[in-house]
Amino acid sequence: MANTLRIGIAGLGNVGVGVLDIIRKHEALLADRAGVAIAVTAVSARDKAKDRGHDLAGLKWFDDPVGLAKSPGIDVFVELMGGEGDPAKSAVEAAIASGKHVITANKALLAHHGAALARAAEAKGVALNFEASVAGGIPIIKALREGLAGNRVTKLFGIMNGTCNYILTKMANEGRSFKEVLKEAQDLGYAEADPTFDIGGFDTAHKLAVVTALAFGTEVNLKAIEIEGIEAITLDDIRNASDMGYKIKLLGVAVSHAEGVEQRVHPTLVPKGSPVSDTDGVFNAVVVKGDFAGDLMLEGRGAGAHPTASAVLSDIIDIARGNLRPAFGIPAAKLKPYRQAPNKAHEGGYYVALELVDRPGAVAAIARILADQRISIESIVQRGKPSKDLQRETATFILITHDTLETSIRAAISKIEQDGHVASKPRLIRIERL
Repeated sequence: MANTLRIGIAGLGNVGVGVLDIIRKHEALLADRAGVAIAVTAVSARDKAKDRGHDLAGLKWFDDPVGLAKSPGIDVFVELMGGEGDPAKSAVEAAIASGKHVITANKALLAHHGAALARAAEAKGVALNFEASVAGGIPIIKALREGLAGNRVTKLFGIMNGTCNYILTKMANEGRSFKEVLKEAQDLGYAEADPTFDIGGFDTAHKLAVVTALAFGTEVNLKAIEIEGIEAITLDDIRNASDMGYKIKLLGVAVSHAEGVEQRVHPTLVPKGSPVSDTDGVFNAVVVKGDFAGDLMLEGRGAGAHPTASAVLSDIIDIARGNLRPAFGIPAAKLKPYRQAPNKAHEGGYYVALELVDRPGAVAAIARILADQRISIESIVQRGKPSKDLQRETATFILITHDTLETSIRAAISKIEQDGHVASKPRLIRIERL
């Protein structure tokens, strides 16, 4: 390799500028650690005139990121544009075809096209690195691909979206509504004007798809993930959970079974004091269960310009050192076809909030319906005094069930609704004992 590793950056948003910040501030330190000088030589972005706090006069400018990807003036193409399709996809494919190493922070691109891009990169003998795509500055990709290479991972789970974690934390700590805290998160820049991608669980699902492939050696399969967001979580749910010794977190969970792989994203009651329960605010945390290393938890800033840029730099230094590894830990040809695990008995039970019509025998009827589905109740609590809802007297009951099948609890809830025992749609949240 020449004395300078030449970097081309496509996308000069917060993370792209963060990469420039680190390279220019730690120029000598990075050269010592990488063994060669690291220099940004070319960039591409939508607005050339925008002030980004850096003098870009000495850098070659490309209006078209595909042109940058093909440029003979770079060795490494860093894709920071985002999005599952073009221009990111075309640019990354062009860089690989041109024999350029690729670094991306684009979890959507990897979740949809990761296996194909990995095969293409291996065929050309170039790196496809993506440490920054999951959990910002937390080195979860290296942990799975390298640090735990001697382990068979059986389960991983974690908080992978800072926006959702911020909202749930604020609701719990300050007693404020979902709507109010979401507006604050948008004002602070933690949530987009259209927050659906975050609060709907889709961002977490993209990240989970990537780490699942790494952890279990399977092809990436985003479509297999059960996804539920936090939009329906109420302040009452958070208070009830706290009173019962739990916190509510949005988790991404992947479990390897003999029959296949289980992936799910959903709000979860986690016991206070358990892993990830004390990870609050915009922080992320991922727990990995290895058969020899045991449980490993990594926690830190899951987003932000400099934490994410720090992860990009770790990938750049790997390339400078010649540390080229298969993108998903094993050769892409050896990635197993994804096999969906059948419905399993859920470990940890369920939290069920019911607005029961207050009439004789209602609670007994609920108990019978649950018993018919072989669901046992761990605890039942009535909250507050009966109130009028939809012209009927109602009372709020909170149930905690023992371990059961998802199909069983769904069938029971459907029967409860059909029989007219509730005045509003029941709220159901999984419990993970962890």
